[in-house]
Order: sequence, then structure tokens, then C-alpha cells
Amino acid sequence: MNSAVLRVAQMAEADRLAMSGGTPGTLLMQNAGEAVAREITRRYTPRAVSVLCGPGNNGGDGFVAAAALARSGWRVRVALLGDADALRGDALLSARRWSGAIEPLTPAIIEDAALVIDALFGSGLNRALDPKVGEVLACATRRALPIVAVDVPSGILGDTGENIGAAPAVCTVTFMRKKPGHLLLPGRDVCGDVVVADIGISQAVLNSLAVDTWENTPALWRAKLPQWHANSNKYTRGHALLSGGYPMTGAARMAARAAARSGAGLTTIAVPEHAFAIYAAALTSIMAQPLAQNEDFYRLLADTRYTAFSIGPGAGVSDTTRLRALDMLKTGKPVVIDADAISVFASRPEELFEAIRGDCVITPHEGEFKRIFDVSGDKLARARQAARRSGAVVVLKGSDTIIAAPDGRAIINSNAPATLATAGSGDVLGGFILGFLAQTMDAFPAAAAAVWLHGAAAAGFGAGLLAEDLPDLLPAVLRQLGQTAS
Repeated sequence: MNSAVLRVAQMAEADRLAMSGGTPGTLLMQNAGEAVAREITRRYTPRAVSVLCGPGNNGGDGFVAAAALARSGWRVRVALLGDADALRGDALLSARRWSGAIEPLTPAIIEDAALVIDALFGSGLNRALDPKVGEVLACATRRALPIVAVDVPSGILGDTGENIGAAPAVCTVTFMRKKPGHLLLPGRDVCGDVVVADIGISQAVLNSLAVDTWENTPALWRAKLPQWHANSNKYTRGHALLSGGYPMTGAARMAARAAARSGAGLTTIAVPEHAFAIYAAALTSIMAQPLAQNEDFYRLLADTRYTAFSIGPGAGVSDTTRLRALDMLKTGKPVVIDADAISVFASRPEELFEAIRGDCVITPHEGEFKRIFDVSGDKLARARQAARRSGAVVVLKGSDTIIAAPDGRAIINSNAPATLATAGSGDVLGGFILGFLAQTMDAFPAAAAAVWLHGAAAAGFGAGLLAEDLPDLLPAVLRQLGQTAS
């Protein structure tokens, strides 16, 4: 589907398969370069443009774009990194179709420019930028020249989003599908607007690539959202149970409201008996169940009417939290492990992982993640390793949240606004996930849906957002997706 995300090696394989299937590499390059030129002419009126070309295929795309813009009456200058005699293959053929001068890559090339095309290196770069490149890009940045990047801004690693010297682009034109570096930070911020161009590689080629990564969009999970029917009742829509703490009561209350707003028919918070009055005074449709002794909690877990559990927000880092989390997991029912229920396993993560036997979603931010997962690599790789090791769906939170499944699938979320950086927003996200799990939605799509809806709700509100606003913003987003009773 269109939200598929390709690693650099997969995109190279797609090129190879397209060419072995009869599509000339020169045609792919021509289509790519012309797509860059089209996007530029859509955005800008004719002006002086400097095209910075590298010695490989990315540079070949740049030569094609330069020729297309020149034919349209733009004033174009082209610079090449290195010697023209070093050009090979399709890039050489494209360079030969450029009838103008080819200048050396120095800051002089942008002296009179009003726009720069960065066609130096594509997403496969795996080494530090040449100092000549860094000097020219830095000069363009100082002059605040708009830069349009081909594939990725030179210096952004396509598989990880790491920045090793790239200049910020206003727009990046990439081909066939996005790569992780377009979505993961800091690469996402450096790319500017990402435009995906069709260069003539067939869907059959994409289908052969064993895609396991996607950008989070409703197309991935909308059909799996809980369906409500005329004969539905509160019991058929599931009963969510949260473990509430004391004295931090607000986190669990927000999570519970979020679970209810995401459609759970009933939502209950199990609370310490001495905190019951606090919870009861603040809740209406959500029930508070007082716990006078530990046996009361075990009786709740044994009640077959509960369909999903959550523990962590405001729970406290204590043996009580640890044991209750383990008891929830023993039921085999879906469980959300969040906040304090993650941190409490910092010294014994294997105890948590070995207890997971059903659908489980673990929702750490970076600090919590490091407490229980001893893995290395970029964010996407770490989330995948964590999911595989724990047997849970791992939601590694942040502006570029990763949702990773134990079988290796992963989804990168890109719609979270900066306003979500506020206390309690993660508790609400856990509540959304709980609400979907309570309605028997599978863990991986439930987590992906909750993350995207969380971001969409925040984006629709704008500045001044508080975490407690989020649950009540969800219904409008669901309505926009056509999620209504039938």
C-alpha cells in the first residue's frame, strides 16, 4: 500500500528488478529528474537555480532536472562534485544531455542563485560529507536559500534519519516510497515537505520486496476499528479495568476517560480504599472499585466480564505494582504496561517478558525504554529488537513514535504535533490503546490506531493543549474517519 516504507537496500532492489524486467535505468532516471523539475515549477516561478550534482545516480537525477528547468526558461547553473570523467552508466548519459557548462562545486556556484537543488548524494550515503560539500551547503543555509533535495538531503542517512551534515531542505522529492530517514528524527525535520514521485516502478515489484515497515495512516487499521451496531450494549463493547494509584490519581483518571472515549462499554478503576473518595468524586460514568485488601484485586482479575487491563499511570514504583502487573499478565487477557509498571521491572526485565502470554502493549518513552531494554541501534531497530525480545507490541514514544510487533513489523508515526509534549499525554495514549483492546481489537493495529488518533486529536486542538483535553477530542476525529454506529 502507499504507506509502505522502504529501506535503502529495498529501494535499490526495486530499481534492479524494474530494470531486469525491461525498464531502462535511463528512463527511471529521466522520470526522477523530471519529477523534481515538476515539483519545483509547481512551487516557484522561474528564477536563478543552481543544481549541485554528485558523481552517482543522484547527480544524474540532478542533470535531468537541470535540463528540464532550462527548457522551461529557467536560468540554470550546474556544478559537479569531482571530475566529469568519473561519471559512469546512467548518470554519465544524463550528464551528456545537459548542454550547458558544468562548473566545479564551490560556493561561487550559488552566488546569484535564488534556489538550490541538492542532488549530491542520495539515501545510500554512509560516510561523512566531503568538506567541499559541507562548505557549499553551509553557505546556502547562511544565505537562507530554499533547497530542494533529491531523494534525501545530502547527509541524511536513509535508513535511520541520522544527520551527518545535511542542510535543511524546504522540500524533498523522493521516489516510489518514503524511506525511514524521511520519517525518523532528525531526518524528518531536515527533509521539509516530502513528495513521493512515481517513476514507473510497478506495484508487482513493490509486492516482491517483503515490506515490513509502514508510515502510520488510517488505511492500515481503519477497517479493524471496533464496529458498533444497533444491538450492541455496554457489555458487548468490552469492560476495561485499570489499576489506580495514590497519591497520584490524575494519571489513571485520564487514562480511564480515554479508554471510555475510545469506545469501551464499561471502564473501572481499581483503587486503594483510602483513595476511593478522591476517585469517586472526580468520576461519573467511570466506576471506582475500592480495594480493601489484595484478595479484592485478585477477585477482579478473575471476573470474566473484564476484557482488558492496564497498569502504570500513577501506580508507583513498588512491589505492589510489579505483582499486580504480573497477575494481570497471568490472565492471558490483553494488558497495557505503562509508566511506573515499566520502571518497576528495571532490575528484572526478564520477569516481565516471561510473564507475557497474550496480547500485551508496552508503551515506554526513551527513559523507560532504556530501563528495561538493553538494545542498541537506531530507534526503529531498537523498537524491533525490544518487541521481539519481550513478545509484546512496543510503542516507543516520541515525536516519531515507533509501533513494533514481535514478528518484526513496524509502523512509524509522523502526525504528532509538538503540543503533545505536555504532562499526561502518554497516560491518555495508554487509555486509548486499552479502550481498543477491551473491544477485542488486536494489539498491533490497536496501538497504531491509538497513536495516530492521539496525534490527530492534538493537531486539531492546537496551542494550549492539556492532556485532559485529549479524550474529549477523540470522538470528532473518529467521526471524520466515518466511525459511527450502524
